[in-house]
Amino acid sequence: MHNLYFTRHGETVWNVENKICGMTDSPLTARGRAQAAALGAHVRDSGVHIDEILYSPLSRAADTALAIAEATGIPARPEPRLREQCFGRYEGTPRDGAEFKVSKTHFADRYSGGESMLQLAQRIYDLLDELRADESKTYLLVAHNGIARVVRSYFYDMTNEEYAAFGIRNCEFVEYTFE
Repeated sequence: MHNLYFTRHGETVWNVENKICGMTDSPLTARGRAQAAALGAHVRDSGVHIDEILYSPLSRAADTALAIAEATGIPARPEPRLREQCFGRYEGTPRDGAEFKVSKTHFADRYSGGESMLQLAQRIYDLLDELRADESKTYLLVAHNGIARVVRSYFYDMTNEEYAAFGIRNCEFVEYTFE
């Protein structure tokens, strides 16, 4: 048994504007940068042992991860599989749009040029399987809300409705245990 930690990037411009970011690179706000710095201080002061930070290459996650690394001294590197799901035609639209809420429960839907939940789950589950096998290291993953749902579903049973509704706050720090 060993642990894995996960956090979502700090607040972005599009989070404030209630827009779906997906693969669109929305930068951190001043509040988002402060959240990342505060999370770095929390990790540093908590006594939690983390060997390496893996982060999405999108700037909002990269900037968050690098702030945590700076505060803690933990090495960090980009992991392309942690990039957010491509939501196709929904990117830039309201996060709480009725049509999008329904589409999130259709796991094979590619959102007219995007990436299906099934495709997303494959790349994230493959990564998590690799991290599970590497019992010598404890990782912090810095990614996105869509990735948070998949990671949660790897560790816990979820209905389609629970999956579609699940989310975490910006810079929320979550612990999972590989058994």
